[in-house]
This record gives sequence, structure tokens and C-alpha cells, in this order.
Amino acid sequence: MRITSKPSVRPLGRAYSAIPLQQQAGRRYVKAWGSKAPYPLLTRDIITDAPTDVEYDAVIIGGGMGGLATAAKLVSKGASVVVLEKYLIPGGSAAHFKREGYTFDVGSSMMFGFGDKGTTNLITKCLEAVGKKIPTVPDPTQVVYHLPKSSRFPKGLEVAVWRKYEDFIAELTERFPHEREGIAKFYGECWRVFNSLNVLELKSLEEIRYLMNEFVQKPVACLNLASLLPVNAGDVARRYMKDPELLKYIDIECFIWSTVNADMTPMISCGMVFCDRHFGGINYPIGGVGRIGEELATGIVEHGGHVVYKANAKEIVMEADAQAEGGQRAVGVRLADGRVFRGKTIISNATRWDTFEAMIGPDKLPESEKLFRQRYKKSPSFFSMHIGVKAEVLGDEKDCHHVLLEDWAKMETARGVLFVSMPTLLDPALAPPGHHIVHAFTPDWIDNWQGMETDEYEAAKEKLADELCERLEALWPGLRAAITFREIGTPRTHRRYLNRVDGTYGPIPSRRPLGMLSMPMNTTDIPGLYCVGDSTFPGQGVNAVVFSAFGCAHRVLADLGREPTWPLLDKGYGKLLAAVRNAA
Repeated sequence: MRITSKPSVRPLGRAYSAIPLQQQAGRRYVKAWGSKAPYPLLTRDIITDAPTDVEYDAVIIGGGMGGLATAAKLVSKGASVVVLEKYLIPGGSAAHFKREGYTFDVGSSMMFGFGDKGTTNLITKCLEAVGKKIPTVPDPTQVVYHLPKSSRFPKGLEVAVWRKYEDFIAELTERFPHEREGIAKFYGECWRVFNSLNVLELKSLEEIRYLMNEFVQKPVACLNLASLLPVNAGDVARRYMKDPELLKYIDIECFIWSTVNADMTPMISCGMVFCDRHFGGINYPIGGVGRIGEELATGIVEHGGHVVYKANAKEIVMEADAQAEGGQRAVGVRLADGRVFRGKTIISNATRWDTFEAMIGPDKLPESEKLFRQRYKKSPSFFSMHIGVKAEVLGDEKDCHHVLLEDWAKMETARGVLFVSMPTLLDPALAPPGHHIVHAFTPDWIDNWQGMETDEYEAAKEKLADELCERLEALWPGLRAAITFREIGTPRTHRRYLNRVDGTYGPIPSRRPLGMLSMPMNTTDIPGLYCVGDSTFPGQGVNAVVFSAFGCAHRVLADLGREPTWPLLDKGYGKLLAAVRNAA
């Protein structure tokens, strides 16, 4: 299925990409060609096999950023690892693909974690773990908001989130001068969170020896974070600000990365995002976001690990273990082709729905997973357009990321918020000369695309794409006439190629959460099985997923005896964490 429409398409020449992967004897390879699939790199050799007659320290399901980052940290400590990726390219939603001279990012181009100081520059640290580094381009803004019109803002509320914190605060205060003090205090609370995180070595919150060591060295930072664990951003915002329009602005500041409003967003996550964009800044990797996954995959292989493509995990293999709670332990992963990879630990980078219901069975759900399903639901997926345009239509545009919303009442509805990334403003080589990329996407539910015949489905895609392009013309007049290439993806596309149930972006709270206390960590109630990615603390976003990976890798290394730990205290502490989470 090729999800492509081409109004006024002009051939721009087929581009090719080669990824240097180690050619190892005895491995199977296939040639990846960009035919019907929306997202492949167009030509490179990919590894499709690894030994199955050994027991790995870790078998990782999924080569998204969570799986790759976990693998990178594990192999850097000498662990034997195999990553099983269903598709042809690494990175998941942080991958990229090529079309007619364009290099498109699958998901957002807004990259946190590429800074060179502090401890929250997690992508930098993850790459360093396997000896890799990617040059980046600094983005002068995180995002420019184009928000609804009102009596106060007859042309709409527009706010640019500048890289320099003082410039951003000055602009927001100019829009809401009567809230000067409240703005300063709210974002000051965000800095209190960030400054506490940014002095800690970020590892597993499930490992008590690490926590005690950090507390002894940084007691104030630890106490600050502990006090904010049950707090949501909306509570803090209303403590300092009263203007309803400003509070709606705080809502969309949270929504663009959490897909929920401020009342549903943990304050600790909020502080991380709202401050790292100024501290480390938003930095775009030269060559595209997909370079991150490619470099990690290469580094994992160079450190003795395996990354296997076209590896469709179908079952997490369980075996009886009298010493394990529940009497069973996860010991391997069975692929659709029958191969079984065995491991001392099994780590799933799939969603919790895909992990427990699809690969273990809905009739075998642990009580903790039943509780998770009561507290969290699947967020929507996205409808996306990858567009190539003539460069002149963007004029003197300098800002890569924009968010467009015409009606506050539609912020949390399907197709309400329109996200725009234009990475060629930072890296022109991603497009043919004289052209730019416009990647526009909006939340959407898979139910809106089910039960359609092929012709009806294609027509519905074109219709919605035209409507979104019309909305974009409010910012860039003449955009539709300047299009030379357009490829469309729906939630069905994301479900198929990202291998996520309903194409979901990740879990969101079903009710108002108690900050981060109800979020699951990396361990599960099934011995030997761990989860990593946006279904675990701290949630969605590339940098957050890498944070989850750092925690997962540390917990696994401790359980494998490769990191110092206090096993007896760990067990009691784990039960305490579970009790707090269940009661939250």
C-alpha cells in the first residue's frame, strides 16, 4: 500500500541512502527498496538474523528509541543483547524515509536532549555510550504558537518560544502584562524541577542503592522532586495565574507533547520540557532525525550486540519457575517465522497493550496491568502529510516548528491542533535545491478510517489533506499551488508501520492523575519481563523515552549483577513502590 498523492508532482530524482552496518558472517541480509511501503530507506543491506542457540542477557522487542537506547546502555556495560525490529529501519517514530530527493522525518523534528552540559542531555549521552556523535543545528525557537482570535487578540494570540529564556518570558509577558508576576513564578517552579533533575545522574528510580547515593550527595534536589511527584502542572499554574486565556496557553504548552491539558500533565514532566528547551535547546540532527536511530543501531552492532530487522515478535515465551512470583518467568521471544530468541531478561519497547494482550494474552493480565487499563487509555494517533514545496512560498520564514489552533474548544479533539515541522529551514540538504519540506500532522482516531473501501479511503485522505493545506495557507499563502510532492499517512498507516495498537501515540490518563505516582516503571509483575518507552515513566517524547531507557538498562544491569545493588532492600522497596502506585 503506497500512501501517496501527487498534485502537480514533478520528478525530482530518486535518492539513495546507505547505512554502514557491520557485515558479519553467517547473517542473512535483504535489500531494502522503497516500493509500496511509506517509510523505508531506499537501498541498504539490513541484517535479518542473529544466533538463536545462545541465551542473551537481554532480548529487546522493538527497535524504536526506547529499545535502541536501552540496548546502547546495556552493550556499553558488556551485556549481550539482541534487538528485534519488525520493520526495515531503526528508530520507530523517530526514523526517516526518502522520496524523490526529500528526506522526511516520520514524526516530529523537535529534538530535546542534544545539549552538551548537565545530565538531562540524554540523547547526547545515549550516543556517547556506543561511541557516536551527531552534529546538530540549533533551532532559534522551540515553536511558534498561532492560537485562537479573541477580543484581546483580534488577529489571534501568537507566541514564539525563543531559545533564550529571557526573550520568551518577555514575549509572553508582553501578551499578558497583568500576569507578569504569575508568569515568572510558574516558570520559576518549572526551573526548580529542572535544576533538581539536571544535577542528578538519571538512572532507575526502582533501584534503592542508586537513590540513596543520590540523596546523600544531592538531598535538596531529591526532596524538591519528591515533593512534586504527586503534583500536576495545572495545579501550579492556577496557583500563580488567573487569566483564563493565559491558562489555556499553558494547556496547549502541555498538550503539544503530552496530548492532554495541564491538569492531566505531571509537573515534573512539565518542568523537564519547559526548561530543557532553553537550557540545552532544541537542536536538529544534520541529516534528519532518523540519523539518531541509525547511529545507535550501528554503535550497538559495533559493541557486539545484534539488531535484527524483519523480526516480527509474536509471543513472549513463559516457562515454569518455582522461585518466581506467580510460578512463571519470561524467558524468550518467539517470532512469526518460528525462531525463538532466549534471554535472561526480556524487554518490550512495544506499548503495554501490545506487550501484554498481543504477546502474552488478555487472559493472563497481572492485576497491575488491569489497574493500568483502568487508569490509562490510548491517546489518538495522527493524520500526517509529508509535503515538498517550492522554497519561495515560505518567504523569509525562519522558524521550523509551528502549532496552529483556531478554536480553544477543539484543542483536545481529533483534527483540532495542527502541528507543522519544516526541518529544511535548519538543514536545507534534506530537500532538492529550491525546495522545502512541510510536515504537517494532527491528532486523529483510527475509528475515523475503519470500514472503508480502498477508493473511499483514498478519497477521504485527499479531502482531509486538502482541508489541512487550506488551514496552512493562513500562515503561508499560496502553499497549495507550490506543492510538488505530497504523501499522506493515517492512523492505519501508523498502526501498520510503527506496530502500535490503533497507531496510538501512547497512554494518556483516563482520569486526573496524582502527578507521576500512578505511572508504571520498567519492571512488571512477570519476573524477567521489563517494559520501556512511552508506556512507562516518564511518558511520551523522544527524550522522555530515552530517560525510560536509561532507567530500564540500569535496573536490568543491577538484576544481572552488572551494577552494584542491594537485593534484599530492592525487593522490599519494589513492593512499597507498587503499593504507592496502586493507591495513587
